[in-house]
Amino acid sequence: MEIIQLHIKGMTCASCVAHVEKGIKKRDGIEIATVNLATERATVSYDPKIIDSDMIIQSVKDSGYSARVFADTDASEDSSKKRQQLAALKKQTIVSALLSLPLVMAMVTGLLELEQFGVLHNPLFQLILATPIQFIIGARFYTGAWKSLRVGNPGMDVLVALGTSAAYFFSVFNGFFANRLNVDTSGLYFEASAIIITLVLLGKYFEMKAKGKTSEAIRKLMGLQPKSANVERDSEIVEIPVSDIIPGDIVLVRPGDRIPVDGSVLEGNTAIDESMITGESIPVEKQLGDQVISGTINSYGSIRITAEHVGKDSVLARIIAVVEEAQGSKAPIQQLADKVASVFVPIVLGVSVITFFIWWLAFNNLPQGIISAVAVLVIACPCALGLATPTAIMVGTGKGAQRGILIKNGEILQAAEKITTIVLDKTGTLTQGKPEVQGIFPVDEIPSEKDIDLLQISASLENGSEHPLARAVVQAAEDQGVLLNRVEQFKAVPGKGITGRIDGIDYIIGTENFLYENNISSESYAKQKTNLEDAGNTVIVIAEKDTTQTLGLIAISDSVKSHSREGVSLLKSLGLEVYMITGDNRRTATAIGKATGVDHIFSEVLPEGKALKVTELQKSGKIVAMVGDGVNDAPALVTADIGIAMGEGSDIAMESADITLMRGDLREIAAAIELSRRTMKKIRQNLFWAFFYNAVGIPFAAIGLLNPIIAGAAMAFSSVSVVTNSLSLKNFNMKKTEMKRISHNNKKYKVTERRST
Repeated sequence: MEIIQLHIKGMTCASCVAHVEKGIKKRDGIEIATVNLATERATVSYDPKIIDSDMIIQSVKDSGYSARVFADTDASEDSSKKRQQLAALKKQTIVSALLSLPLVMAMVTGLLELEQFGVLHNPLFQLILATPIQFIIGARFYTGAWKSLRVGNPGMDVLVALGTSAAYFFSVFNGFFANRLNVDTSGLYFEASAIIITLVLLGKYFEMKAKGKTSEAIRKLMGLQPKSANVERDSEIVEIPVSDIIPGDIVLVRPGDRIPVDGSVLEGNTAIDESMITGESIPVEKQLGDQVISGTINSYGSIRITAEHVGKDSVLARIIAVVEEAQGSKAPIQQLADKVASVFVPIVLGVSVITFFIWWLAFNNLPQGIISAVAVLVIACPCALGLATPTAIMVGTGKGAQRGILIKNGEILQAAEKITTIVLDKTGTLTQGKPEVQGIFPVDEIPSEKDIDLLQISASLENGSEHPLARAVVQAAEDQGVLLNRVEQFKAVPGKGITGRIDGIDYIIGTENFLYENNISSESYAKQKTNLEDAGNTVIVIAEKDTTQTLGLIAISDSVKSHSREGVSLLKSLGLEVYMITGDNRRTATAIGKATGVDHIFSEVLPEGKALKVTELQKSGKIVAMVGDGVNDAPALVTADIGIAMGEGSDIAMESADITLMRGDLREIAAAIELSRRTMKKIRQNLFWAFFYNAVGIPFAAIGLLNPIIAGAAMAFSSVSVVTNSLSLKNFNMKKTEMKRISHNNKKYKVTERRST
């Protein structure tokens, strides 16, 4: 399957969205077709062996709309076009309002019976004012209505065109033909058609302006990428377009410049403002070998960096891609609105016709029948239904991106609010993820005269492993200038340890259980190991395999992140159960649990066992989110209902996750869940008012209690209110009262230990 994005033109309401989706899906070879009214884009997954992009575009055209493949360069072009469209719409609205003003004055003076303004009631005068509004400024509605009717997909334009045309031509009849035909006249209604068009245009103007604000986050992200960069070529500094930079290029970044590509510092020291990428407001110090991210700002020092990831491979490009995908997606909650929208306009047309005939035939009131039918047509616009979900998702995911919270799509956003349980991997999530050797302790049974360099042997064995604890041992040897020995018959057993031969002697290093499996007793070191673990250390044991003689213990600890306890408290304040999962033994895990406030602990869990633990929790009825940062967390991230990856971790974890936190800050997990809850709350509010507005408005209009002008105003501003409600998410922030309460919370947490079996 391949995925294509199309830019759709001509959509005005939720009915249009339903028709476009239906038109695409009826083709063979289409797997998924999702159309977003707010972004005016369609995302289509299709089988290229059965159908191609031209055929998909043709299916959109057959539905009465135009489409083209969305390219990377379209975003800036669309922004410019939308500004022009907004300016043109503003001019049309002003002209329409000025022409409508005398008609409003005529209506008011007529109600007040002010005879001195009689010229305002002249039919010809009103016709001259109303005609350009109806057929020049309002031509867009006739054009849209004709296109949609031609393909059998009536939408909002049909309702507006029919409603205003009925009021206009009824006024023409009353003003110029009724007396000649000896028909009782009921007055002129030119002001109704003119003001309805004016109000609809005004509503569209505010809606378009507000919709532009919903995509503000993605525009800011796109604006972070500099256009050019200073690169070393042939021993000279030349300025070239960023698109021409290739991996391996040496890039000079001066103070105040934006970093053009992802890379590592080759020379110099500085501080980088990464707030637009990670949400971290404090500049991060950078020195030789440190990673830098494209789009971030170099604060004070000149640095030279080696380009590593450029173009679409950069972190910034990947963030933009994730946010675009999320903003173009739908939440499952939108399905009901889509079903209603697909049949909404035909039903409204039927209600309008029935209303007209009831008033005319049953009550013998033709004028009221026309007015009520017009009011039904005008008030029943499904725009709000189409905008309820996508605008909230756009603002919510955009706000998340500004905080460094990347949410893949609307489905994930909806699922995240239902989470009941958080499972935190220890290393890199609760802790720094950078274990350090705290000490090497020979056991008592080692003869003092035997010259054994435990660090040298341990580091030599661990040098072939990528495990964080192994790297800590190797780093300790490097820091002390210890030379490593050649290892033969190296064998690593994931989650347990390593065996290998050095100078003809077979060694084993790893967990107590691993040594026990190889017939090495813990009797000689058990008490010493217990004391070290009670202090929060992870302890690995080294022994001679053949003689089963234990040589020593290596104590390694990974410091807890400064904000971990606060992050756990925030999660608890949201009503969530918090679990920690680790390969550490019970005593070490308990010490970390007490330090961070985690209530429930899974200890001594092998990498492949993490997913099983998540499954156990799910089977007990919990909705589980797994948080991790390592390669061995990927299966658990996929198994969980929601996978959350810490952005400081591996690319594999990020690819496997549903939500990525660009900062390794545990507090942002709570922020992501709270953002999900707030966004879904806004969506429900939007959908409620969209349905409530039509459920109440249509009956009121049908029984004659709603003037068409009031109906037009209500319809015009219903979609504006939905977008405005969604925009209130831009003020999202974690509750300050919670932060204060947690920061002063000295409560001691009871730790429940759960060892794997």
